[in-house]
Amino acid sequence: MLRAPDLAVGKLPDQPGWASGVPPLAVEYADTGQDEPQLVAKIQDLLDAGTRFVWVVRLMGPRRVEVYQAGQPMQLMQPGGMLEAPGILANPVPVEALYDPKVSAEVSFRNLLQRHGYPSLEAVKAQGEAEGEIAALRDAILEVFAARELTVGSDVRSMIAGCENPVILRQWHRQAITAASSTELSL
Repeated sequence: MLRAPDLAVGKLPDQPGWASGVPPLAVEYADTGQDEPQLVAKIQDLLDAGTRFVWVVRLMGPRRVEVYQAGQPMQLMQPGGMLEAPGILANPVPVEALYDPKVSAEVSFRNLLQRHGYPSLEAVKAQGEAEGEIAALRDAILEVFAARELTVGSDVRSMIAGCENPVILRQWHRQAITAASSTELSL
């Protein structure tokens, strides 16, 4: 028997088609006209088959999420609450993220950033600013030598290009202003 949830979350194949087995987290949306006996049977089937969490998002009446776990009483989560699925989701999910597009987009964006190693958008900006400062310092050193019509050998260019430390690059920039040759940059 096939009982696919509205959303299946967990380690599932990233390919089109039906996945075999059950998801660790299943999300169902219930709105006006929902066949309640069928929904109850679906929840039980998923839990019996090994799904750890079933979240039922109630769209009629006050918005809320019912959380089902095998052997546990149903837990009702209201707007402002945080849904958790330990071992499945890295972060808690605000109840509103399951029905409010703006909150959903913010949560998705945070998760995408984290997937790429960034805790926040501010961290991405900070890294970009740091990389921009380093690139600008490298360029400034070479521009000073060019303005002073001093030759910069490939070894010095490589040394400058390979330096990631802005403190050292600032020191080299100051030295470039007065150096008699590019080889006077102190290491």
